[in-house]
Amino acid sequence: MARPRPGFRPRHDGARARRVLDEAGGFGAMTWVMAIMLFLTILSAALGLGTGHATRSLDRQLSGRLTVQIVVGDPVRRDALAAQALATLRRVPGVVHAVPVPRAELERLLAPWLGGDAADPALPVPAMIDVDLAGDGDAARVAAAMAAVDPAIRVDRHEAWMSPVSGFMTTMTFLAAALVLLMAVATGAVVLLAARAGLETHRETISVMHMLGSTDVQVARLFQRRIALDAAIGGAIGAVAAFAVVLFLGLRLQALGSELLGGVTLGAGDWILLALLPPFFVLLAMLAARAAVLGTLKRVL
Repeated sequence: MARPRPGFRPRHDGARARRVLDEAGGFGAMTWVMAIMLFLTILSAALGLGTGHATRSLDRQLSGRLTVQIVVGDPVRRDALAAQALATLRRVPGVVHAVPVPRAELERLLAPWLGGDAADPALPVPAMIDVDLAGDGDAARVAAAMAAVDPAIRVDRHEAWMSPVSGFMTTMTFLAAALVLLMAVATGAVVLLAARAGLETHRETISVMHMLGSTDVQVARLFQRRIALDAAIGGAIGAVAAFAVVLFLGLRLQALGSELLGGVTLGAGDWILLALLPPFFVLLAMLAARAAVLGTLKRVL
C-alpha cells in the first residue's frame, strides 16, 4: 500500500465524499433501510415502555385488593353473615377500606349470562365486600378473621386473578426489548454489508486515492460521512413516522376507556428515550461503517 507523501493532505470535499457511495435519486439505499429500521425500533421501544408502565400500574392497583364472598343460599343468613363480616373487616388491622358491593351492581355483572333472570330476588347471588389493604396489610390475617366468622366465607385476592395478564404483559415488555436489540444488530450488519459493497464497487478509485497519498482513515471517513448522512435522513423519516403512529395509537387507547389498556402510556422520560434512538442509530451506523472499511482495507487493499 502506498504511503502518503510528507506534507501532502488530500482534499476530500462534500461532493467527492458523496460520490464514494452510489446514490439513487438523491437518496441512497441506506436512507430507506435506516428509515424502516428506526420506524420498527421506535414502535418496539414504545410498546415495551408502554406495557412496562401498564404492568406496574396494574400491580399497584391489584396489590392489597381483596373480595370477600359470602356464598350462602339462605338470603336471611347470607345478609346477616355479610353484616357481621363487614363489621369484623373494619376492625382488622391493615384494612383501610371495606365496602359491600350493591346487589344492583352484581345483577348488572350477571346480566350478560342470565339476562332478565339476574334481577330475580330468589336467585342465590353471593354477597360481596370489596376490601383494600394498607401497605402493611396481611391477606392471611383477613382470611383468618373471615374463617372465624363462618367457614363458608371466601377471600379472593385480585392479584391472583390477574397474575396471568400481568405475566403476559411482562413477557411483551421483554419481547419488545429483545426486538430493539435485534434491530440494532441488524442495522449494524446492514451498514457493514453496504460499506463492504461500496469498497468493492470503488476498489480502483480507492487504489488511486492511496497512490495519491490518502490513508485508510481518510478513506474510511468518506464512507463514514456518507453513511452518517443517509442514516440521519432515514432516521429522521422513520422517527417522525413512528412518533405519529405512537401518538395515534395512544389517542385510540385513551378513547377506549379501558382501565387496563389505559395504563399503556408513555411518560416524559419515555419520550426522551425514544427521541435518543435516532442519534444512537446514526452513531451506530458511523462506527459500523468505520470498522468495516478499516478492517477490509487492511486485509485486501
